[in-house]
Parts: sequence; structure tokens; C-alpha cells
Amino acid sequence: MGRIYGFLAGIAAVSLVAGSVFAGSAQATHTEQLSCGVSSGREPERAAPEQVGLDSGRLAEALEFAGGRNRLNVQVFRHNCLIGEGPTNDQTGNVAWNIWSATKSVVSLLAGIAWDQRKLDIEAPIDRYLPPGLGDAQHRSITVENLLTETSGMKVGVLTEGVTGVIPLDPNSAVQALGVPLDNPPGVAFSYSQRNVDLLAYVIELAVGEPLQQFAQRELFDPLGIERGDYYWARDRAGHTYGYAHLMIPPNDFAKLGLLVSNNGSWDGQQIVSQTYLHNARRPSAENACYGYLFWIGPGCAETPDYLPSDIYSMSGLGMQNVFIMPSLDLTVVWTGAFGNVSNEGISGIVQNTAELPYEFFRRLFAAFEVRPVPDPGPYVEPPLRLDPRRFVDTNLLLAVFGIGPAAYPGCDVFSCLNYPLAPPFADTPPGCAILVCLGPDPRTPGIR
Repeated sequence: MGRIYGFLAGIAAVSLVAGSVFAGSAQATHTEQLSCGVSSGREPERAAPEQVGLDSGRLAEALEFAGGRNRLNVQVFRHNCLIGEGPTNDQTGNVAWNIWSATKSVVSLLAGIAWDQRKLDIEAPIDRYLPPGLGDAQHRSITVENLLTETSGMKVGVLTEGVTGVIPLDPNSAVQALGVPLDNPPGVAFSYSQRNVDLLAYVIELAVGEPLQQFAQRELFDPLGIERGDYYWARDRAGHTYGYAHLMIPPNDFAKLGLLVSNNGSWDGQQIVSQTYLHNARRPSAENACYGYLFWIGPGCAETPDYLPSDIYSMSGLGMQNVFIMPSLDLTVVWTGAFGNVSNEGISGIVQNTAELPYEFFRRLFAAFEVRPVPDPGPYVEPPLRLDPRRFVDTNLLLAVFGIGPAAYPGCDVFSCLNYPLAPPFADTPPGCAILVCLGPDPRTPGIR
């Protein structure tokens, strides 16, 4: 673990070298490619790149490139076979890491399982599930599907919505969501609200009749072999799980979640999430052609380069915590890290132009295919800076946590919230877990051991 401490301490200046791929004894032509199964065990099935139609040397170059761009963990799967890993995967693969907004896609999977079990009606207003008297009529008219598609209409201030979860002050994130003003009527427009998904997590919890993480462990994580001690999923001070971010999970487990989705919800012969739900989840909503049920859909959306296959979809989190899935290529790429994209526009450009790194990585990865999937688009051309920092900040959403301003829910602030008992700040946080990662020898520290 000493190596990972030093490695993460130097994250801002990291420059990693030497990619690694797995070699196998058998060789195969592109007409005789190997397929692998998924397993609940700790080790995935592996294959040599040549067994699934890629060149080892060129794949190694792509992985070396990613490693030199702050990609702390990279996993490339084809036909479910792990064919390549980043240069520091041995140090990072079992370490619980914050996947940020990719957590939203995990919440979507839980909504799908609850829907499959007929416990959650996606078309229903959340009025059906909320306790009497909680929230006004307009908020209670929001449907479950509005929450899944980020069309609740809630006012957005991404940074001010999230800061009180990073510094755990939130008294009750779902109640706070019901105080957020609506910029639009529900179902009219896409607005990427963090509180929106916190409210969804609470609604799922009410629908299934048990704590969200208990449901998640039994119905989603256990079948995949993701143990309860592997991860930390932060809760607010009322004990409700955050939906918008803060699932700290090892990349080796994160990859399993990606493979589950790429296999249409099937895992080792068991249907965990129905194909019907996932079909709907991966279909763009009417309000945003790039977004389904908390998944990003299609090329040119979120961090997805615009030249990738038209059927691509992804899970996406701050700093580029991604699962990229391309069904037409039977290709899944999972990576975590801390940005790593470059820009001529400084910090604003890095925040805006997150497609630069995956753009250049997939150019190199596609060059490793026996038959290149798409023509080489040429080097990345950075678009003009159009970032508006004001859309990330709304002071009223921050003041609401203290019971002040138009976004405050009456009777809910950092000191008390309705009749919910509140834990002290940081009471939920295990030893060694802080914002990005969980590290340390304490047996209570999450991670694969």
C-alpha cells in the first residue's frame, strides 16, 4: 500500500510509462475470435489481444498513452475478455475510488431492478411513494421517469449542490431536493441536477421498503461478487444514500458493473436487470438526445468522442470516471483517474473539453484492431471556450443547507431536519476515506483485500 500512497500524492504531476497486456498461447484470426464468460469471482477471464482481433503492441501503446494521462486504472474488454490493463492497475485495481456521477448509472440499475420486481412504477408521480405532507404539490407531481431522465425541472448549481456532500453537512438530501425551486415544469426540459438523483435514491428506498444499500447489496452487488466490505457509499446525516455521487468502489468492481450492462443485464446465467429496462435506459429521452435513464447515449455526448460508433453509451463521472460500451464492437473500456486531458485554455478548457483524452486514446486503441472500426479522424481540434462558470454555482442552493433563502425546505437545516435524527458530520465515513479514495491498513477501510 505504500506505493499507492506515494502514487496518489503525486497525482497532479503523474507521468506513467509502460503499458501492459495479457499474452496467451493461442492465436486467432478475426474470423475465429475467442469469447469469455463473466464471473462472480475476483479474477476476470483474460485473453491475448490477438485472440479477439487486436494487435498486442499497438494496444500496449494505447495503454501507455492513457497511463501517462492520469488514468490510474484502465481495463479493456472485448467479447468479455480482459485483454489489456494500465501500467498501475496492480496498485489501483482493488482500491475504493470515488466514481462521482457514474454513481447515477448505478442508481439507474437499482431503479430497473425495483421496476422488474414491480415495486417501482416508472410512470408514477413520486407522490405515490413520499410520506404524506412531504413536499408541495408541484414537487410531488414529478414522476420517477422525470428523475431518471433529469427532467424534474429542478434549478441547477452543480458545485453548490455537491459541496455539502463532499464536506458532509447535508441533513437530508431528499428533503433538501424537495425545497429546490423548479426552473421548469416537470418533464419539459433537461437540467443536470444533483439533488434530482438524491431524491430518486430516496424514492427507490421507499418503493422497495428497505435501505437502499441493503437492497443494492442483495439484488445487485452480491450476484456480481462485489462484497460489502469492498466499497463505501456515502449517506447524508439522516442515513439516506447519495444518488448523485460518492460511491467509492474499486475499479475491479466498477468493471463488473460495466460488463453487466454490456451483457444486457445478464450475469453468469442470471438476469440481474431486465433487457427491457436496459433497452429503455439506453434510449435517448425526448428532452435530451444525449441522455437516457442516467446513462449518456451516443457519440459526441459527455466525454464520448464524436467519431465513435453510433451505438456507444457510457457511465460518466467527474474527472473522467468512465465506462464506455460499444455493442457493435463488443468492446467495453473502463477507466478511473484524475482528469488528464490537456487544453490550451487552462483550467476552464480542461473542465469543458473532456473529450480530448478519450478522443486521442480511442484513436490509438482503434489502430490496434485488425480491421480499423472507423477511419482515423486525425488529431483532436479544441473547440472555442464557451464555458459559463455561472451555471455551476447557485448561492441559494448552498444557503439552503443552513435554512436560509428560497431553496430552503422549511424546518430542515444543518442543525435539525423535520423529525429525522441527524448524525454528526463525518459520522458515516470509514477510516481512510476522504473525497476521492479510501486508503489505509485499518480493517474497516473499504477495498478488495
